[in-house]
Amino acid sequence: MIKNEISCIKVSDTGVCPKCKSKDVIKNGFTKNKKQQYICKSCGKRCIEFYSNLAYRQNINQKIILFTKEGLGIRSTARLLKISTTTLLKRIVTIAKDIHQPIISRGKTYEVDEMCTYIRHKRNFRWIVLAFERETKRVVSFSVGKRTNKTLSLVLDILKLSVAKKIFTDRLKNYQYLIEEKFHSVKRFATNHVERLNLTLRTHLKRLNRRTICFSRSSIILSAVLRIYFWG
Repeated sequence: MIKNEISCIKVSDTGVCPKCKSKDVIKNGFTKNKKQQYICKSCGKRCIEFYSNLAYRQNINQKIILFTKEGLGIRSTARLLKISTTTLLKRIVTIAKDIHQPIISRGKTYEVDEMCTYIRHKRNFRWIVLAFERETKRVVSFSVGKRTNKTLSLVLDILKLSVAKKIFTDRLKNYQYLIEEKFHSVKRFATNHVERLNLTLRTHLKRLNRRTICFSRSSIILSAVLRIYFWG
């Protein structure tokens, strides 16, 4: 869930505190920008007459989620919303923290695969590991990191706790040591769904496109964007 956003409506017009909705609001001096300041006697919070920072507009978070899912880059989204890229990056991280990972059902069948990308420069590889549930056709878990057992285990451990019926993977040797043989299966075309999802991600998210000037500068932002894309 996304937290309630601060309203842009003038306090003098409504006489209502934008934080607690109380009408016990009085004037409380001016800010450095010469804007009227108010204080609420009920909650003790201060607010100003109106916010010139456009990041406080109503439904701004919903627009960020929409533009992210439509594949707009950071600068494109910032231009459309008329806010700074720094503000947008901070807001993306905040939105991602408020989005909860879906509850995983027991006894389901999953496909697990990895997708390669990079951070800052093309020699700094990162791998996105995805767990795709066949029945609901959704991503139930993912991790971002180097192609190591630690990164794979962040996803596989969750599937083990859910008592997965079957886990299909490619022929990467690491899976043989991380998944019990009775749950693990490697078959031709068994990971078609998750591999198709990888193609969709590269098409929808600019930072994952091939032959593009768009790329991720931070693993935190990459993880936040993926979290919004999958579960936002």
